[in-house]
Amino acid sequence: FEDDRIGLEVKLEEGTNQTVFEGMDSGSMHIHPEVWLPNQNNFYNKFVKEKKTVRMIPDPMIIALQGICVSKDTAERTGITRLAELSDPDMAKKFDSDGDSKGEVWIGDPSWNSTSVEKIRAKSYGYDKTMYLEEMEEFLAIEKVGTALAQKRNIVFFCYLPSQAFVEWEIIMLKEQPHDPSKWNIALPADDPDWLEKSFATTAWDKAYVHIFYASQLESLQPATVEVLKKFRLDAESFAYMTHSVTRQGQSPREVARNWVAKHPDWIDSWLP
Repeated sequence: FEDDRIGLEVKLEEGTNQTVFEGMDSGSMHIHPEVWLPNQNNFYNKFVKEKKTVRMIPDPMIIALQGICVSKDTAERTGITRLAELSDPDMAKKFDSDGDSKGEVWIGDPSWNSTSVEKIRAKSYGYDKTMYLEEMEEFLAIEKVGTALAQKRNIVFFCYLPSQAFVEWEIIMLKEQPHDPSKWNIALPADDPDWLEKSFATTAWDKAYVHIFYASQLESLQPATVEVLKKFRLDAESFAYMTHSVTRQGQSPREVARNWVAKHPDWIDSWLP
């Protein structure tokens, strides 16, 4: 992407949250456009609060929801409405695809902190005993969901709003008690070897806040870019559309960005000097 008003060229790099934060710390990367809090609080604490090599744009770009979803057809066939019902062996069997009487639920990408939290939630609700907790990259999980829906099979999986899944299919987030911080005690694998045994979470996720983070050195290298980042916003619909276009429709990130920019010139003008 180039714009004459700030004279900027941007190169897109791929990597896990760990890779990008370490890159911003070393100076090999400069911007992480999608950091979920509280999911990535460990990176925030290490690189923003302690090392001070990374900065956070204070205002969130998007406010998001997280939970476990089923397709609308699955809900109608099984009658499931609440997450806690997965701990019932009879309900779990309805999500069994290999005949061993245990269901399967995708809980996230192995590199996501939220995946560890979902393990804690499964243990706390008790469906770690009745369901296999599957971890795989998101694009593989989305393919699996799409195949199950096409074959009219029951499917249950980690979901977040905004997400491409809500763009493509009719899906429903299973109900839980509203978030209660007194009923959440989360330790991550990096915090404690006994993290799973010591943790519990028996209510819904709290709202998540999606922020832009950037390398501190960018303030001296590209001050105009930092000013753009402070103004940058996306709505949930645009976020989901972009993700869907890349992961499900096979468009390149550059193509998706150009199409979106062409349709939203007023937004671009509001960000740029």
